[in-house]
Amino acid sequence: MSGQSVLVVEDTDEIRELVATVLRRAGMDVREVASGAACLEEVRRDAPDVVVLDLGLPDADGTEVCRRLRAETDCYVLMLTARAEEVDLLIGLAVGADGYMAKPFSPRELVARVQTMLRRPRTPSAPEAPASPEESVRRLAELEVDPDSREVRVDGAAVDLTRTEFDLLSALVSRPGRVLQRETLLREVWQTDWEGNLRLVEAHMSNLRRKLTAAGLSSPEIRTVRGVGYRLVA
Repeated sequence: MSGQSVLVVEDTDEIRELVATVLRRAGMDVREVASGAACLEEVRRDAPDVVVLDLGLPDADGTEVCRRLRAETDCYVLMLTARAEEVDLLIGLAVGADGYMAKPFSPRELVARVQTMLRRPRTPSAPEAPASPEESVRRLAELEVDPDSREVRVDGAAVDLTRTEFDLLSALVSRPGRVLQRETLLREVWQTDWEGNLRLVEAHMSNLRRKLTAAGLSSPEIRTVRGVGYRLVA
């Protein structure tokens, strides 16, 4: 599909039609489905760039659909939720969603959020001067981050990260020892200044730490600077 492809997954006809209409008016190539099963079928047939996914689907919980999407595709996932409880939002982010919007939502804000995701590159842009593979790989103690292949290794073993988790780690690795504010990470990784999204940084950073720890990483360490942000310390 084109670089502006979006799949809307919502069982309420009125909401699905509203979301699809505003995204089409913004120039995006939009498909619509009403169930988790149809979502997975569509993604396997032709993966979109972004999936706008309702949490409350009739045949499956949206978090489980997101988990399966993450296992099969690298598309961005924006969750729509009518659940106000923080735990539901964090569970959604823990399974790999890149963002969320609570219902009722502003159509203008929805379009802006999807456009932001579409602007985020799937792979990094080519460097101005060619570099050898050895020069481009960033190594800190047991950790290797390859920005060209977007691969992460701990003691030589690959670690499976989402695109958002990779982008967070890459930002930290590029400035080891420096404190990066949550607002800075929000701008660099999500390309937004909306402070309501700061929980996105916290949830994805928690996921990133968990995966690196499970892979056996002891150094470098992602440390929280309370009230400020994060830094990578060898």
